[in-house]
Amino acid sequence: MSVTSHTTADGFTWRDLNQNGRLDPYEDPRRPIDERISDLLAQMTLEEKAGLMFHTMIGMNPDGSLSEDGGPFGGAPTSVMVREQHLTHFNVLFAAPPRQMAEWHNRLQQLAQQTRLGIPVTVSSDPRHAFTTNPAVSFMAGAFSQWPEPLGLAAIDDPALVEAFADIARREYLAVGIRVALHPQVDLATEPRWSRINGTFGEDAERTGRLAAAYVRGFQGAALGPHSVACMVKHFPGGGPQLDGHDPHFAWGREQVYPGGQFEYHLRPFAAVLAAGAAQIMPYYGMPVGLDYPELGFSFNRPVITGLLRERLGFDGVVCTDWGLLTDREIMGEPMPAASWGVEQLSRPEKIALILDAGVDQFGGEACPEELVALVRSGRVAEARLDVSVRRLLRDKFRLGLFDAPLVDPVAAESIVGAAEFRAAGAAAQRAAFVLLKDDDRRLPLRARPRLYLEGVDPALAQRDAEIVTDPDEADLALIRLQTPHQPAPGGPAFFASLFRGGDLDVKEPERARILALLARCPTIVDIALERPAVIPEIASACAVLLANFGASDAALLDVVFGRAVPRGTLPFELPSSMAAVRRQQSDVPYDSAEPLFPYGAGLR
Repeated sequence: MSVTSHTTADGFTWRDLNQNGRLDPYEDPRRPIDERISDLLAQMTLEEKAGLMFHTMIGMNPDGSLSEDGGPFGGAPTSVMVREQHLTHFNVLFAAPPRQMAEWHNRLQQLAQQTRLGIPVTVSSDPRHAFTTNPAVSFMAGAFSQWPEPLGLAAIDDPALVEAFADIARREYLAVGIRVALHPQVDLATEPRWSRINGTFGEDAERTGRLAAAYVRGFQGAALGPHSVACMVKHFPGGGPQLDGHDPHFAWGREQVYPGGQFEYHLRPFAAVLAAGAAQIMPYYGMPVGLDYPELGFSFNRPVITGLLRERLGFDGVVCTDWGLLTDREIMGEPMPAASWGVEQLSRPEKIALILDAGVDQFGGEACPEELVALVRSGRVAEARLDVSVRRLLRDKFRLGLFDAPLVDPVAAESIVGAAEFRAAGAAAQRAAFVLLKDDDRRLPLRARPRLYLEGVDPALAQRDAEIVTDPDEADLALIRLQTPHQPAPGGPAFFASLFRGGDLDVKEPERARILALLARCPTIVDIALERPAVIPEIASACAVLLANFGASDAALLDVVFGRAVPRGTLPFELPSSMAAVRRQQSDVPYDSAEPLFPYGAGLR
């Protein structure tokens, strides 16, 4: 088959005719999608079907060329994955400049077009738009416009703004060929120690559902089509109520618990995003404990996937596991066991069969289609079962228009990604998302040119508005930026686990004493980046002004402090008064810590 596409006089973009001089029916965009799927499915080999059902990681070279070294997660060369393993879904890691990223995407599509059936590639991505200090997220940003974390969008609580953000992110993704967003994350932040709260919309189900539905509309539009980016909503049936806040990426965090009996509460945001048309769903790693469901990781759990998601909630879209449920691996040289909680003893083929039986369509972060082929050839899995999932996966490729116009314009990508208007919108959202929690003496906004002592703020930016001093005793005010406290993970891969900022939420000694000593020397404006609900009662009591942000630059903070921008946020979760209160609260129940320092929804105007 030829590797080029063309636009005909009647306005349709088709691949060139095949070697027999005719157009295959599945290539004709005038035919109904269901007919195109059936025609293509009938031509696919077992190996091609199996390849479609794996969604693995892929890297790129900085110059936009295809990576052939396997990348940091130990995958096969790109050419092997496409030509020999028949993989067509890739989670792109890292970032190159927009033009090079678009060129990489086109090279990948052209490689796919050279295969027997020319099935186009679908490229997915984790979030890339947050302003953050977490290296697990910040390395993804590259040239994309920078916004507050979803927590910041929740603090503003404006569905129209969320939809506008998602539309901008959609346009930037489209420009470089990303067609599946591995987000939004609609888990509820009911366990304040959990390390992934920064990606949520907070702990309230109604606010989360309302904003997440707007998010899906912005990425997908009214219906999934050629101008959409499909959303893979996660993590069904709701991450967040983790035992002691540990994350189920790791064996010590595998238990998901519901001491308050609020399993149904965590389902509410999923009902909202499904009503908005969410195309795909990702279950979480965790295994439910103390419920009527089997104590198996959710992707292995047929009553959860088929009984709850498929049958009760009526979802017939793509379900893809979270990454790495099948294969033990090394991440950056450190061992990482497969997250197959509850079935660790099973072989990899047995895990594949159990996941398929649960009702899942695709294996995230995995690339072992030969195991699935062997299961079918042995009679353990029926090929007809693969056809069910392959049909769903092809349907999204067709709806997204990938068969008809797979390539992007690298020149246009340079002007679209990080466009000035997109950056301005993100910068404005960073400023609006600040929450003013305390200003008893109404010090804000600052006037004239105060003598200012700084910690964590770029002096070169601040000197526009203030005289910068290096001794707090010589200052009119201090302005300091803090991070949410976190502790090392209990074990596992040292670097990878360190990216999950969990553990206690209070500031430990000697840092707490150092901060309080500074607050006693000089009236201080404290700004804290809330990745999780920090426990800061002594700091809140002693500071002159307390601000919270959810991903904001120094320039954004200075604009708020000096009155060029107005903080509009309210807390999307409560701030507990002590770690004792955190330990006593129930992990699945919203806003239930005793006598919180600041309640859910707090924020001065």
